[in-house]
Amino acid sequence: IMSSDPCSFSSFTRCVTKHLNLTLLVDFDRHVIKAKVELTVEALEDRFSALTLDTKDLKVISVSANGQSARFSLGPKHSFKGTPLDITLPFELSRGQHVIVEVTYETSPSASALQWLTPEQTAGKKQPYLFSQCQAHHCRSMVPCQDSPSIKHSYYAQVSVPKDLVAVMSAVRDGQEADPQDNNRIIYRFRQPVPMPSYLIAIVVGALESREIGPRSRVWSEKEFVDKAAFEFSETETMLKTAEGLAGPYVWGQYDILVLPPSFPYGGMENPCLTFATPTLLAGDKSLSNVIAHEISHSWTGNLVSNKTWEHFWLNEGHTVYLERMIGRSLEGEAFRQFKAIGGWKDLQDSVNTFGANNPLTNLIPRLQDVNPDEAFSSVPYEKGFALLYHLEELMGGPEVFMGFVKSYIQMFAYSSVTSEDWKSYLFTYFKDKVDVLNKVDWNAWMFTPGMPPVKPQYDTTLADACIALSQRWIKAKDQDLSSFQDHDVKVLSSHQLIEFLSLLLHEVNYFIQLTYLFPQDPLPLTHVKKMQEVYDLNAFMNSEIRFRWLRLCVRCRWEEAVPMALKMATEQGRMKFTRPLFREVFYFEKYQEKAVQVFLAHRAAMHPVTAALVAKDLKDGQTMKNMDD
Repeated sequence: IMSSDPCSFSSFTRCVTKHLNLTLLVDFDRHVIKAKVELTVEALEDRFSALTLDTKDLKVISVSANGQSARFSLGPKHSFKGTPLDITLPFELSRGQHVIVEVTYETSPSASALQWLTPEQTAGKKQPYLFSQCQAHHCRSMVPCQDSPSIKHSYYAQVSVPKDLVAVMSAVRDGQEADPQDNNRIIYRFRQPVPMPSYLIAIVVGALESREIGPRSRVWSEKEFVDKAAFEFSETETMLKTAEGLAGPYVWGQYDILVLPPSFPYGGMENPCLTFATPTLLAGDKSLSNVIAHEISHSWTGNLVSNKTWEHFWLNEGHTVYLERMIGRSLEGEAFRQFKAIGGWKDLQDSVNTFGANNPLTNLIPRLQDVNPDEAFSSVPYEKGFALLYHLEELMGGPEVFMGFVKSYIQMFAYSSVTSEDWKSYLFTYFKDKVDVLNKVDWNAWMFTPGMPPVKPQYDTTLADACIALSQRWIKAKDQDLSSFQDHDVKVLSSHQLIEFLSLLLHEVNYFIQLTYLFPQDPLPLTHVKKMQEVYDLNAFMNSEIRFRWLRLCVRCRWEEAVPMALKMATEQGRMKFTRPLFREVFYFEKYQEKAVQVFLAHRAAMHPVTAALVAKDLKDGQTMKNMDD
C-alpha cells in the first residue's frame, strides 16, 4: 500500500475501507442529502485505534464504532482537499481485524459533487433533478470516506426520494418500496459487489424513464430524450461484445446509459453499471457513439484497473483511448483508427499550446503536490498516453501483439490500483524477449518532460486526405471559382470527416488572425462561407460536433446571421467543450461583445456552477485583453 496521495488526507498506511453501506435521504427543499454511512474498515497495523477520513463541507452529527460512541474532530479546511475528519476508536484493533465505523451527517447545499437542478433546468420543466460528479476528488463532499483511487471497496445503498421521482446509482438496482417513515417517498435499493474507488460512486434522482436496448443494457433519461437515446445507443451490446473480445469478460453485470439534462458539463462519465452521457451525443445518426465506446472501455481500464493517484491518470485515460480506438478498428477498420489518432494528436497539440510547452501539467505524469486535480485536467493524459501506447505497439509488433499485453495487464492488476512504475515493470516482464528495444525508449522524455512527445507516430492519412483536399480547395478558391463546389463534396464524407474538414478551416482562419498583418487577403472571405451554406446547407446539420465547428467558423468569419445561432447553441446545452468556445467566439466579434455578456448574464442562473464560473472567467479575461488592445 502506498503511503501518500497528494489529493487526500486519509490514512491508508494504517487501514483500508472494504465496504460502504449508505443510507441517503434526498431533500430537494433544502438541497441537502441527510445521510448515514457505515464503513467496514480493516486495520493494517497492531494497536490500531485512530483513523482519518476525507470530508468537504459536511455537517458531521455523530460517529460510532461497532455501535459504541467514538470521539471525532474536524481539522483545518484546505482550499480544495476539504477537511480531515479525525476519529478515535473507543478500543484497539489488531492487524487484520475489522471495525464498522458509522458516521451520521448531512451534505452542504453547495457540495461540489452535487448538482441540484430546478425544474426549468431539465428537459421536462416540471420536476427538480439531482446528479453527482465525484471524479476526481469530490466524493468527500457527499460521503466521508478514504477518497483516494488507491482504496477500493464494494457498496450498498438505500435512497429515499419523493414518490414522483426515480433514483439510479452506479450499482445494480435491487428493488424499491414505500418509505415506512413517509408515504410521500419511495426507497430505492442498490448493490455494487465489485470493489471500486470512491470517485465512481454516483447518484441521479429525477423524472426518469428507461428503455431496454440490449440483454444487459437500458437507457435512462427524462421522457423527452428516452426514445432518441434508445435509437442512438442501439449498438451498445455490439460494442460491449467487441470490448470483451479484446479485453476479457465484462464483470459489472449491467451496462446502462443515463442521458443527463442539457446542463451536464462533460461528454460522459464512466460510472460503473451506469455511464453518464450528455444529450449532445444524440446526433440522430449514431455518429457520436465513440464517446460510448470510450466509457465502455473504462469498465476495464479505470474501473477494474485504476490509477493509484491522480498523478497516474494517464493509466486510466491513455489505455481507455487505446481500447476505444481498438473497438473502432474492429467495427470500422484500421483506417478509421488511424484517422481518429490523427485527430487526437491535434487535440494534444491544442492542450500543449493552451498550457504552454514548458508547463509541467503537460507531463504525462504531472506532480500534483498542492495542485487541484480539476485544474490539471486536459487531453494530455488521454492523447499523450495514447501516443505512447501506439508508439510501443509499433515497436513491439503491431496491434494484435500489443493488445495481448494490454489484456494481460488488465488480468494481472484487475480489482487493484497501480502506478506507472507497476505498469512499466509489467511491460518489461511481458516483453522479456524485447527488453533491448524497450530500453531504447526515452522514458524520461515521455513521462516526466513537458510539451509534445519525443516521437510523432506516422499515422496513415487515407481518410484525412479527402478533408485536407476539400479544405484547401475552399482556401485557394477565387470568387469566380465558387461555382465548382457541389453538394456531392460533403455527401461522400463521413460525419467524422466533415468534423475534420471544418476543424481544418477553423485552424486556417485562426492562423490567419494571428498573422493578419502579413496577409492582405482573407483566407476564407465571408462570400465563401455564405456559398458553403448555400451549397452544403450546414445550418441543417444537428450533429453537435459539426454544428459547433460550423457556427464557430461563421462567427469567426464575421457572418452576423450566425451570432444568434451560436449563442443559442451555447445556452441550450452546457457541455463545457462547446459552451466556452462559442461564448468566446461571439465575444471576440467586436460588434457583439456586449451581446455575449448580456446573454451569459441572462442564462447564468440556469448553468452548471462550474460552467458558469469558467465562462465568466473567459469573458473577464477577454475583457482585460480588449482593454489592453484599446
